[in-house]
Amino acid sequence: MKTITTCVHDIIRHQPFLDDAIARDIINFSGLAEDIQPQVEKEMRKPVKQGSIIMALRRYAPHRTKINMQHLRELGDIVVRSGITEYTFLNSNTIIANKAKLLDAVKDQNGVYLNYSSNYQESNILVSSSLTNLVEDCFRNERRVSIKEELSSITIALPKNSSQFVGLYFYLFKLLAYEGIPIFEMISTSNYFALFLEKDYVNQAFLLINEIKK
Repeated sequence: MKTITTCVHDIIRHQPFLDDAIARDIINFSGLAEDIQPQVEKEMRKPVKQGSIIMALRRYAPHRTKINMQHLRELGDIVVRSGITEYTFLNSNTIIANKAKLLDAVKDQNGVYLNYSSNYQESNILVSSSLTNLVEDCFRNERRVSIKEELSSITIALPKNSSQFVGLYFYLFKLLAYEGIPIFEMISTSNYFALFLEKDYVNQAFLLINEIKK
């Protein structure tokens, strides 16, 4: 049977911003209890007093993971690129052959951007906008799910052994989320991490990420 305490704790665990604020002891429990009371009552299916919610909040022990800020300051060069278009196609028996046709067509072109990724159901292509006609031609027989034009990318060189750093991506995403910057797409490799955003947000995002290094 679910109790008020377990209900409150589940709500907090699924809201990282609240969890972080409680861990830093900078949140007003009375105000938070009033804010989440309707959600608690909905899940408990009965009226719940704010005092009971406050008591549950006081029992909450947030997971305190310490982020090493020195690791964040070791981020490498940041490169901004504009004029990117994203295509998404449904997978088919011919899509790999069409991918090979696209790669062959651009192999001698310098200064263009092309990234191809896929999962079980869909394939995603991010290309310089100058290549859109070529993509349309190579994949003309495929079923297109979506297209998004005028994206910009921010590519960040990651510190050495970044895969062992706790909270690296969390901190970046939290910083952008606090400022209301949506991330349209993301790609990461062993040494680089790329964010794709609508062009209206790229300058603000660049300034925020660059501030981390200082």
